[in-house]
Amino acid sequence: MSDFILSCCSTADLSKEHFQKRDIKYVCFHFEIDGVNYPDDLGESMDFHEFYNKMADGAMTKTSQVNVDEYVTYFEEFLKEGKDILHLCLSSGISGTYNSAMIAKDDLQEKYPDRKIYVIDSLAASAGFGLFMDMLADMRDEGKSIDELKEFAEENRLYIHHWFFTTNLTYLVRGGRVNKTAGFVGNLLNICPLLNVNDEGKLIARDKIRTTKKVIRGAVEMMKEHALNGADYDGKCYISHSDCIDYVNEEVALIEEAFPKLKGKVNVSFIGTTIGSHTGPGTVALFFVGKDKRTP
Repeated sequence: MSDFILSCCSTADLSKEHFQKRDIKYVCFHFEIDGVNYPDDLGESMDFHEFYNKMADGAMTKTSQVNVDEYVTYFEEFLKEGKDILHLCLSSGISGTYNSAMIAKDDLQEKYPDRKIYVIDSLAASAGFGLFMDMLADMRDEGKSIDELKEFAEENRLYIHHWFFTTNLTYLVRGGRVNKTAGFVGNLLNICPLLNVNDEGKLIARDKIRTTKKVIRGAVEMMKEHALNGADYDGKCYISHSDCIDYVNEEVALIEEAFPKLKGKVNVSFIGTTIGSHTGPGTVALFFVGKDKRTP
């Protein structure tokens, strides 16, 4: 057993069982729906099907990040056990939680000067964040130290590629990423934007593709273009979705055909309630290890 804790936010969007199996700890964001507050606890407080059905029926959602006091309480539990901590946060391009975690870290470092508390901005989200955590867990299980993991995380976070598409622009309009007129016209014409997370950890619209079938293929084409070693890619591939498994199955079939050397099967999980509150139902996100995102 290692002498440090490997930790992340619930917005890494893998299952509770998966995190337990990999011995990855997590701290929960929060969401509100129908005026009731819940922890974003990987579908325990509210089933994902129920959550996305409520959104589809018009329920309004709000989200809140982990605050400083919550981080202090969460981190201190491990520090009292004499454990060091390596914690990765949801991308600072999407959330302010990294700043909260850093404040908590600085406060606790004075109280526990002999402990290592490392807080890193993952520049990642959803199961791309989860994929990165799994890579770190692999290294930990191979016997790498907390300092080696910290260095790897800081040097390799821009190799995690995220490609999202959504079949409903309503939620991007609500979040201010698409204006109302463009959203109305886009929904009318069945336009599905293809987005990715850039080298600053921000979600950026990259293309407007008409019809779901074409945007699914478009996402796979991006993997062909950006994955390490192209069609010979033999790393991990994760997909998260907001209750649209038929789209996922179609994308998985195309990926498995295009990348016969994949490491294991494509890992499929739900987009959690925090990220899902902003993307809405009908969203599919593809993640893999690719070229440095700073490369033109």
